[in-house]
Amino acid sequence: MSEQISVLVVDDEPIIRAGLSAILDSQADITVAGTANDGEEAVEVCARLRPDVLLMDIRMPRRNGLWALAELGRRGLLGPGRSRVLMLTTFDLDEYVDDALAAGASGFLLKNSSYEELTGAVRAAAAGHSALSPAVTQRIIEGHLSGRRQPSDQELARLRDLTEREVDVLRLIRDGLSNAEIADRLVVSLHTVKTHVSRVLTKTGCQSRAQAAVLARNTLS
Repeated sequence: MSEQISVLVVDDEPIIRAGLSAILDSQADITVAGTANDGEEAVEVCARLRPDVLLMDIRMPRRNGLWALAELGRRGLLGPGRSRVLMLTTFDLDEYVDDALAAGASGFLLKNSSYEELTGAVRAAAAGHSALSPAVTQRIIEGHLSGRRQPSDQELARLRDLTEREVDVLRLIRDGLSNAEIADRLVVSLHTVKTHVSRVLTKTGCQSRAQAAVLARNTLS
């Protein structure tokens, strides 16, 4: 990631695109590299511009945000050293949260989020952190505590190479703890936690902490 955070704004409504772009461009450390009006255009523009972060609506005509997210992953455009995706929507629905995070989104923001939440989420995503609104984080935790489905064989296989300590770290990621909080909980250094988190993401094939949290919710008690 460069010192200046480049963002691609994706939304089918011109007024929304313009408003989001104006907010982000007003920040000294953020620049809007481009815009797109649907998922298909978003993938093509992302491949050309390689922005640090895509701020992308879910509901769009022709190709929606979930399709674009999957296609970005298929083309190898997501993850560490590549682009991160923040999903933006009006609707706080479980199916969208699960689908977006499981596909590798770094965060999920509601359109009524504050300016501070929006810009903070962009910075967090660019730095490789999860960027979830408090309401969405709570829904993930509650989804784990009530009604967790049976994990698939493929999901369980992704945990096979984790050490016992890495499983502990994954469980704490699921519970929404930051690296500093994990370090305090496990009584280890922050550097050690960062190493564990990096190994967890690599071994499980997760492209973000948020994706790891969904995997952990579905597989760990």
